[in-house]
Amino acid sequence: MRTYGQRRVVITGQGVVTPVGLSVQSFWEALLAGRSGVGPITSFDTSELPVKIAGEVTGFDPLEYMARTVSRRIDKYAQFAVAAAMQAMEDSKLVIDDANTHRVGILIGSGYGPTALVQSGTLTLDGKGHRGLAPWLSAATSIDCAAGEIALKLGATGPSGAVSTACASGTSAVGEAMRMIQRGDVDAVIAGGADNSITSFDIGSTAMSRALSRRNDDPQRASRPFDKERDGFVMAAGAGALVLEDARSAERRGAPILAEVVGYGATSDAYHPTAPHPEGLGARRAMQLALDDASVAASDIDHINAHGTSTVLNDRTEAAAIRRVFGDHAPNIPISGVKSMTGHMIGAAGAVELIATVQALLTGWVPPTINCDDPEDTGLNFVPHRPQEHDVKVAMSNSFGFAGHNATLVVRRYEP
Repeated sequence: MRTYGQRRVVITGQGVVTPVGLSVQSFWEALLAGRSGVGPITSFDTSELPVKIAGEVTGFDPLEYMARTVSRRIDKYAQFAVAAAMQAMEDSKLVIDDANTHRVGILIGSGYGPTALVQSGTLTLDGKGHRGLAPWLSAATSIDCAAGEIALKLGATGPSGAVSTACASGTSAVGEAMRMIQRGDVDAVIAGGADNSITSFDIGSTAMSRALSRRNDDPQRASRPFDKERDGFVMAAGAGALVLEDARSAERRGAPILAEVVGYGATSDAYHPTAPHPEGLGARRAMQLALDDASVAASDIDHINAHGTSTVLNDRTEAAAIRRVFGDHAPNIPISGVKSMTGHMIGAAGAVELIATVQALLTGWVPPTINCDDPEDTGLNFVPHRPQEHDVKVAMSNSFGFAGHNATLVVRRYEP
């Protein structure tokens, strides 16, 4: 049952920067082809680290989206966010001018923010003292930097900011943007997530938590959601952005409506800093809240884009939670784990995976879970190895993060 007002919220634009594609089209083609973006880390020396693989973004040129003066002063995570946002705006054809600028918001999620810039700034401080630090560094090393840069670029003067719920950040940003529109705070929000956590600090610290795969000799097969031989997730970088709008506003301007966002659920496990609740209580409740918010039954869901990190505990817990929420319908649902191809983009993951979910609605194809050779739960359809054709009218996207942050979105084909 809807409790946040009667305004319907639609998606009119999408943009991505990922290890498998720098546009929605190239990203989607890579997913359907089952192409992995995981490989040896090339951006820094990994000789002293136990993990030497990641999903790096390659071929990205920030100057396609921003001036050199901007690209030089902001972290790559913010560069990726600006690029994804500009793609989404181009896709949406939304024009921001004096008439609507105060009715457009920006909300960008990130798990870690500008960690590369923080790391390099710390090293500069240690070597040269505070006089060696750039004057713009204090602004550029904040987690809201991406949202601020997008607002500056677009001239959007509505509410803007960052959402940080670990690996659920991108999903949380979209969900909270949906609420902003439903409440009538704004008519449109550019929402999404971004992270570039491929640094020696991030890889080293996450490796010490034993969350990362150490399959260094076989990187493209390292991320294997729901497979019995999984040994951890693969760190990746990227960004995803969506233009969310009030449906009536979008219709009035003749916008291309891609899908409707109909449900959002968010919970916390309050159980452990890194491990999920063993019974998946928070994950189950987030999914059920999203279904209730969307006013759809579990049996109405045609596809699930799983969080599917490739860690032993997360995948086992998520599969069990899906079985509890969907009951007898669970085996009928194609469940995709696209992190098998992209790696885990942390704060960007939820936004990028929602875009994959929307593409499934639009095309009737669900992407595969590659490397799922021997699934732990043989009764569920994890879409192993190859895409499957399905009539997808209503779909769900899950994101579950460290510290027990859980967020779920439900989207459906738009019908005026």
